[in-house]
Amino acid sequence: MDLFSSEKSHFRFPQAELIYFPQFYKHRHANVLFENLLKQITWQQDSISIFGKTHKQPRLTALYGETDTPYSYSGIKMNPHPFNNLLLNIKQEVELISKHSFNSVLVNLYRNGNDSNGWHADNEKELGLNPVIASVSLGATRKFKFKHRTLKSEKHQLELEHGSLLIMTGEMQHYWLHQVPKTKKDIGKRINLTFRFIS
Repeated sequence: MDLFSSEKSHFRFPQAELIYFPQFYKHRHANVLFENLLKQITWQQDSISIFGKTHKQPRLTALYGETDTPYSYSGIKMNPHPFNNLLLNIKQEVELISKHSFNSVLVNLYRNGNDSNGWHADNEKELGLNPVIASVSLGATRKFKFKHRTLKSEKHQLELEHGSLLIMTGEMQHYWLHQVPKTKKDIGKRINLTFRFIS
């Protein structure tokens, strides 16, 4: 049975490149992955400091890796769990189509429309120069917005669908910011797996 689709859209912007596979996983297989990840991931909710105030992060997260190297972002230091078989399989499938190697994955659970991820770039020094980030989305469709840091006319968005894969490459993490905003729509859960290489 064919579980994958290689149909893709290729987007080139100033200092950024995105490759989007809307049905990387076919619907039925994506459903199975979603349900298994929901049960198997060790979810946590960290606190984050913004402008001197501490808040609960508006989503649940987990870090998995091939080594015990921690990963820090926005004042949060995460220690990885070892990859389980489910995540290893997804990683290998993503590596095959992206032609890049990854040694860690940050998993996010957006429980409803109130959960979000603010404007940021995946530009931590552990990720190296011009990191490739591969993002698998499962569950509810959410908007992915991205904007150039200095070119004010460069503002775009994509609808990240159930079973989709988005690969961010080029110099995007240096020159662009991205976010998953809140929505007032009554929507269900979304799981997002962002594969990266931490040196």
